[in-house]
Amino acid sequence: MFFYLAKIGWFLLQPLVAVIAIAALGWIAMRLGFGRLGGAMTLLAAVILVLVSLSPLGLVMTAALENRFPRPNVMPENVAGIIVLGGSFDTRVARTRGVVELNEAADRVTTALALARMYPEATLLFSGGVAAAFSDDVPETQSAEAFYLSMGLDPNRLKLDARARDTFENAKYSLELADPKQGETWLLITSAYHMPRAVGCFRTVGFDVTPYPVDYRTPGGAEVWRPSTATTRNLEKVHFALREYLGLAAYWFVGRIDSLIPAP
Repeated sequence: MFFYLAKIGWFLLQPLVAVIAIAALGWIAMRLGFGRLGGAMTLLAAVILVLVSLSPLGLVMTAALENRFPRPNVMPENVAGIIVLGGSFDTRVARTRGVVELNEAADRVTTALALARMYPEATLLFSGGVAAAFSDDVPETQSAEAFYLSMGLDPNRLKLDARARDTFENAKYSLELADPKQGETWLLITSAYHMPRAVGCFRTVGFDVTPYPVDYRTPGGAEVWRPSTATTRNLEKVHFALREYLGLAAYWFVGRIDSLIPAP
């Protein structure tokens, strides 16, 4: 139930849908004779659209999450396993075209491959099932298996979790598959902005992991205050950051993580 409620809630709260909904309600209010209310709602929709499209709001929101967990200063000498969370493959393209297609979060799988070569004894565990709620799809593990085997990874080193549909299930099923032993080091790879929620979920299920964030989407330093000249990129930053903050709040509320924004 939580999975489906989260999908519906996010559809309604994502920035562009919210702007369209507010503008539509404003138009309806004006048609019903509530001119002042309708005008105010239309103005509010316009202000929100300008703010998310032309300001550095999304960059600042995203950077706050990305900076939460740094990469290890010194890499561990031994690594038992590398856990990669799903979100790197376009399963709709894979299902309809029969090809492996990486998306903007490709760093997750490519960095994991580089680390697997750095630690040739480590298990590579990919966790990603069917994330679509209301349409037919295939698990990401199909694309992940094809990708890693085509890159020459020993199939005996690869473990696949096709059950997980969200971050909490990533943690739950990864723990079952990995069966970590006392003293082992397991690296956790996901997008930097998603790492706080991911680490929080792994802590909740009792899996001690070493965060290795990838897929950074904001520049460092003062550059974070300079918005892109491509307005859609600014809007995209707000879109993903807002989704992540709402996800953190929902996970904290239902007890999937023990703090609103987990920290090291």
